[in-house]
Amino acid sequence: MNYRRRYDMTRRTEAAAATRQRILRSALDLSWEQIAMETTLDDVATKAGVSVKTLLRHFGSRDGLFAALEQFAIQEIREERAAPAGDVVAAVHAIFEHYEQRGDGVLKMLAQELFNDNLRDGMDIGRRMHREQITEVFASQLAARPAAQQEALVDLLVVATDVYTWKLLRRDRGLDRTTTEERVRQLIARILED
Repeated sequence: MNYRRRYDMTRRTEAAAATRQRILRSALDLSWEQIAMETTLDDVATKAGVSVKTLLRHFGSRDGLFAALEQFAIQEIREERAAPAGDVVAAVHAIFEHYEQRGDGVLKMLAQELFNDNLRDGMDIGRRMHREQITEVFASQLAARPAAQQEALVDLLVVATDVYTWKLLRRDRGLDRTTTEERVRQLIARILED
């Protein structure tokens, strides 16, 4: 009988974890699609196929959901943008692949951050993550420069690979993705020239 109880508890734990993941996935998908202030618990619950009561059982409140969502999103974004250190082509490709999937949603969030403290905190985390990734990817190129130049170079590399750069080239100029990535690689090459 103990074995059966353990089996049932394991299944319940797995089902609860799967429900939690489904709710987080639904909340994240909605955050890319619509204005954050307009997203309700009912919207998230409906998209996840659960009741609001179930959602609240997992997260306690809307703030609890969005705190958990922040950590969920950070992990997913890190995975999407992963690139080997020193590989400019792979880094630009990974970052711009992320923008192809999420760029329009990120731009919506950036437009809302002035009115939503939680969203602003999330965008600040995104900015720090972007800078950290650029610093890691270009560590070998930066190490060859005097310390006094490194911070300025990171600033320029962050701008070259920013979502607004992607927007200017892809959305505003209407360039195809291959051309966009090539232009950004050219910009990076100029930034890193001696």
